[in-house]
Amino acid sequence: MTATRRVEVVAAVVFNERGEFLLAQRPADKVYAGYWEFPGGKVEPGEPAAAALKRELDEELGIDVVTAYPWLTRDYDYDHAAVRLRFFRVLKWSGELRGRERQQFAWQSVRNITVAPLLPANGPILRALELPFTYGITCAGELGRELFMSRLEQSLSNGLRLIQVREKNFAADQLRSFTAEVVAASRRHGARVLVNGGAAIAASAHADGVHLTASQLMQAGRRPGGDWCGASCHDAAELARARELGIDFVVLGPVRETPGHAGAKIMGWDECARLIRDYPLPVYALGGMRAVDLDQAWRCGAHGVGMVRGAWPGEKLG
Repeated sequence: MTATRRVEVVAAVVFNERGEFLLAQRPADKVYAGYWEFPGGKVEPGEPAAAALKRELDEELGIDVVTAYPWLTRDYDYDHAAVRLRFFRVLKWSGELRGRERQQFAWQSVRNITVAPLLPANGPILRALELPFTYGITCAGELGRELFMSRLEQSLSNGLRLIQVREKNFAADQLRSFTAEVVAASRRHGARVLVNGGAAIAASAHADGVHLTASQLMQAGRRPGGDWCGASCHDAAELARARELGIDFVVLGPVRETPGHAGAKIMGWDECARLIRDYPLPVYALGGMRAVDLDQAWRCGAHGVGMVRGAWPGEKLG
């Protein structure tokens, strides 16, 4: 099925003040009646996706979109149609929520889905919603291990929930013990830990998965085992390979200059947005990021930001 023949659809991940998202039940007169989905609908010919989102949420639920960011774009082939789903995250809205098509709706959390059945296209979206907005990358070699562990504890207390152990200058034994220490601290706060390039060390430390370097990504024949897998990308070819392998998420950069990549080609926000337009995987913008850059990353279509120095410690993280 070619992209030009796909039905363009917008879908909204609408959040409330508790961080729950909205699912709506399809009405009895529609295909897949009774199934639950993220609200939205077809894009009219020539209609911008953001305008379609605003129109559909008003028509279906009687709410007005105040703040929404482009997020993931995924293709799915149903028996009755091939669709291109453009997901937006709606972080602020106004109005009184009501089912204008007599449909039921329910607020849900990713760890406690209480409605069924769900439309099959929504599985990857629910998976992506498990990811927090910030991805902290360790720098114990720069700070010193003792100071880093102190700052790790502070950042975990401030809400950091996803960490990459990346210590290129550590010997194997040192990296193994350090990873185990990071995992133990993270478990106390419900945070996930991935290990850069080291599947054996990740397994021995009971980490949550691995993070592939760009070189490992391009050489991999399949997605590595483990619960979670991230990958580093710098261009369109690497992004395409991550998609082909079914990687869970990627980091993309450097968006800005950073001491860790002195002399590297800087892509900037415009190029970052161009590369991830219509991309199906969650993307963390990387390179000189701070928590205050989240809004800019979201406007570019990124899931969040990856941070090295900005994560230890930093502002309240999420």
